[in-house]
Amino acid sequence: MSSKTIRFEIVTPERIVLQEDVLQATIPTKAGEITVFPHHIPLVSILRPGTIELKTSSGEKEIIAVSKGFIEVLRNKIVILADTAEIAKEINLERAEEAKKRAEEIKKGLIHKDDVSFADILTQIEKETARSHAARRWRKIQNI
Repeated sequence: MSSKTIRFEIVTPERIVLQEDVLQATIPTKAGEITVFPHHIPLVSILRPGTIELKTSSGEKEIIAVSKGFIEVLRNKIVILADTAEIAKEINLERAEEAKKRAEEIKKGLIHKDDVSFADILTQIEKETARSHAARRWRKIQNI
């Protein structure tokens, strides 16, 4: 790792999604979107559902859809612990959009139901929205 890159790691309960040296990472946090460069001040924050955009050491862009979790930034390392994370090029856009539609239909039927079910379905909608958005952004970057 050179002094111009920062180590990026994203982990879910199931797997290590990505470990790579990057030039910068733009990450959705509870306090807003942040961009982290090498030698960033240390911080810990809550990750919110959305998309992470990385600029790799080769200058290419990588996009990752994430759900909720935590982020820790050290001087030369970013560690993200997420409930779910998918690299955009691996997401089937049509399936993600269909899953979002199904979750929205379920939400309509839960408005007067218990708070836990409603919160769970809102979390599912946020996750599927992030997946669709990440896949669309990746396709746009790749001119697909």
